[in-house]
Formats: sequence, C-alpha cells, structure tokens
Amino acid sequence: MLTARHVCITGALLGVLGVLLGAFGTHSLRGLLDESAMRTYGTGVDYLQLHAVYLLLLGVTALRIDLPRLRQAATIGLAGILVFSGSVITLALTGIAWLGAIAPMGGLLLITSWGWTILAFVRLKD
Repeated sequence: MLTARHVCITGALLGVLGVLLGAFGTHSLRGLLDESAMRTYGTGVDYLQLHAVYLLLLGVTALRIDLPRLRQAATIGLAGILVFSGSVITLALTGIAWLGAIAPMGGLLLITSWGWTILAFVRLKD
C-alpha cells in the first residue's frame, strides 16, 4: 500500500505526465489521428489529469488524517488510472481495438477507489 507521501508524489507525477501527454496530443498528433482517435486520446488524458488531482488530494488528506482507507483508495485509484487512461490512450495511438475492452476494468477500479474514499469519510468521527 502506498504511503501518504508516495500518494502525493505519484499524483504530482501523473499531473506532469498529463500535461506532457496533452501537449503532445495538441502539438504532435493533430493531423496524424482522425477526429475520433483524437477524442479518445483526449478522454484518456482528461481522466489522467482529473485523477492525478484526486490522488494528490487523497495524499494531502492522508498526511493530515491517518485514514488507512484513503491510502487503499489511492492504491486502487492508481491502478484504475493506469488501466483506464493507459488503455484508452494506447487505443487512440495504435487503433488496437481489444484495448477498448480493458478500459471498463480501469473505470471499475476508479469507481471502487471513489467508493473507498466515501467509506473513509463516512466512518470518520467529527
């Protein structure tokens, strides 16, 4: 399981990766990929960026409040980011259709991560 510090570092690194991939898509892929592939690529990058911030928030929160469930949510979320965004971006770049079947598994991991986060805060005492 990731420590709170590692969750913060990972979230920040994924944020950097999201910016790099977004810039690469905008400046290098226009004209190389069709409109549908560009939308697919954009979806992968958008989810990567959104969940990079999510991981960063989980990590910062876990630094302040010792909730092991938040670190578990972050670990599951990281797996979801890698599976979902990784498969969607790779699908857009390569056109390998079976990668589209992997994306829902990443989505399920992301949903599970968010659910784990809800549970952590529901069980938190005021």
